[in-house]
Amino acid sequence: MLKQILSKIPRKSQKSDSLDSAGIDSGNHTSNSSKEVQCTNIGNSISSRLSVVKRVSSAVFPSSIMAGVEAVEPNLSFKDVSNPQKQNLFISKLNLCCEVSDVSDPDKTTAEQDLKRQTLTELVDFVSSGSAKFNEPAIAAMCKMCAANLFRVFPPKYRSNSAGGEAEDDEPMFDPAWSSLQLVYDLLLRFVSYSSLDAKVAKKHVDHSFILRLLDLFESDDPRERDCLKTILHRIYGKFMVHRPFVRKAVSNIIYRFVFETERHNGIAELLEIFGSVISGFAVPLKEEHKIFLWRALIPLHKPKTLGVYHQQLSYCVVQFIEKDPKLANSVIKGLLKYWPVTNSQKVLMFISESEEILEMISMAEFQKIMVPLFRRIACCLNSSHYQVAERAHLLLNNEHILNLLTHNRQVIFPLIFPALERNSQNHWNQAVLNLTQNIRKMLCEMDEELVLACQHKLEEENSQLNEAAEKRKLTWERLETATGLKPAAAADNIIPPVKPAPCHVAC
Repeated sequence: MLKQILSKIPRKSQKSDSLDSAGIDSGNHTSNSSKEVQCTNIGNSISSRLSVVKRVSSAVFPSSIMAGVEAVEPNLSFKDVSNPQKQNLFISKLNLCCEVSDVSDPDKTTAEQDLKRQTLTELVDFVSSGSAKFNEPAIAAMCKMCAANLFRVFPPKYRSNSAGGEAEDDEPMFDPAWSSLQLVYDLLLRFVSYSSLDAKVAKKHVDHSFILRLLDLFESDDPRERDCLKTILHRIYGKFMVHRPFVRKAVSNIIYRFVFETERHNGIAELLEIFGSVISGFAVPLKEEHKIFLWRALIPLHKPKTLGVYHQQLSYCVVQFIEKDPKLANSVIKGLLKYWPVTNSQKVLMFISESEEILEMISMAEFQKIMVPLFRRIACCLNSSHYQVAERAHLLLNNEHILNLLTHNRQVIFPLIFPALERNSQNHWNQAVLNLTQNIRKMLCEMDEELVLACQHKLEEENSQLNEAAEKRKLTWERLETATGLKPAAAADNIIPPVKPAPCHVAC
């Protein structure tokens, strides 16, 4: 072994050789003893240097670069190395996993992929055991490996729905490389959740660029990947407090682009699910930044056609805001009325359900500010020819809390909804809606029969006025038709021939 080490020692320069040869005349015994001491010292220094290289080189360079040096091999198991070398082996394995293989290439052998999956599994087990120490080289190697395997550009979407995004009836698309991606996501999740991870050191590598590219992955078609990203981003938000404003701003920009530009994004539901728990942790009173996020991002999210994909998460976020500040209910209801759908019955059902949830939390003072435009819209829903919309609007009026609000403001609300109930009882085609209409009318009569009679009398007067106006219009049209029928015959002799235009002398 010593001979192999000495053979790799570079020879001395010519100058040093001449100096050494000058001292040979002093005697053979002295020369031989000095050579033995020199060889011993050189051997000790070289072996100590190699031990240092063995400890440090794999922490800085990949194993492929250190092929000619006795460094920690990445293919070794953690059980086969001593405790001081486990950290270097951990980094060496991370560097080994930076190589990305193309799973779509049929010519590629699966040996490399199997080796990579086995290495990733060992890394996950090592981190799970709590033996890993995430110093700065380990953090850098971890972020580098995750970036190499996860950050990629997705192919353009060719789905049939013009609205874009993932619709409710679309079948999910699964990534063929998920077996390896899942291990990388699992490792990244354990990394950001590691109890002894120093956020002050890690934030240098888990920086704004890393977070932005992580957010880009929410465009993935694979729901399993978006679910992993949801958990990881939530842990990053909780671990790195310095990045919280940036994460909120970046998510807001994604929502703005989705609502006002593309209406194409697969991960809106997952992002809103993250923000549901984030909003619940907001301090009271709410900052102006958080209110702006509600007004400019969450409320406009009711506009896209694909609302059904993420409405449950969106409604939860809105309710969380109102629980923090009940005065926001007024602006939320106004926003719903602004984006209230006209022809999409399924969206109307969602809007009615969300309105009911908000009205259960609203105060009397805030309710009185929006009750007139809101119940005008509900009256239109009561008359809807879509029986599900009409049923849902009737059930809204049966809500105990809403009924209490209605009772205290019946002088204003009864005249708004009674005409709709009267038209339903006369014209609606669905028997279930007719039964609900009769029940609501009976309930209103029990609440205030005089007011109901007054509303009925007023409705009859309005109907008679409408009938009179219709008769007047009919007579007016008949007179016009009679007049126009006689006019051509009487005025036939007075027709003025068309004037021939003067010739144009300008060359065109």
